[in-house]
Amino acid sequence: MRKVMDKQLKLGEVDISAIKFDLRSRDDILKILLGLQHIYCTPELRKQVFAILRELIAPGVDVENGRPGMYLWRIFVLGTLRLDCNWDYDRLQEMANHHKKIREMLGHGLSDAEYHYSLQTLKDNLSLFTPEVLDKINQAVVSAGHAFLGKKKRRITR
Repeated sequence: MRKVMDKQLKLGEVDISAIKFDLRSRDDILKILLGLQHIYCTPELRKQVFAILRELIAPGVDVENGRPGMYLWRIFVLGTLRLDCNWDYDRLQEMANHHKKIREMLGHGLSDAEYHYSLQTLKDNLSLFTPEVLDKINQAVVSAGHAFLGKKKRRITR
């Protein structure tokens, strides 16, 4: 069973749209998390991204039955961080378990403070999140950006 994300916040969880970042930071993680937050806060774009992620689910698998799997949002966040920061699974596990802002972006609050991702869980859930999948998502994000800004008319000056 796969869900995009749990719609009901638990005690201590922060809504992803309300996460505050230190905008003076020059770290690459911050830039990625800000981009992910924008995708989450833009319903049309989020819908396109999760349509791409749903393609990762094997055909014939009933997403409504079975034990709960990792939320698609968490797969998206962790997969994006792994590929964009060029992390191996050991580094990803460390960051997912101990980096406060990443845990907030994953939807963990005070009630999940003891929840830790095992290495095998990360490998099993993120193995299909490939650079090709990220490229499809990037194309959707770029198209949404172009639609948002509109085509700028080039003025020829002589």
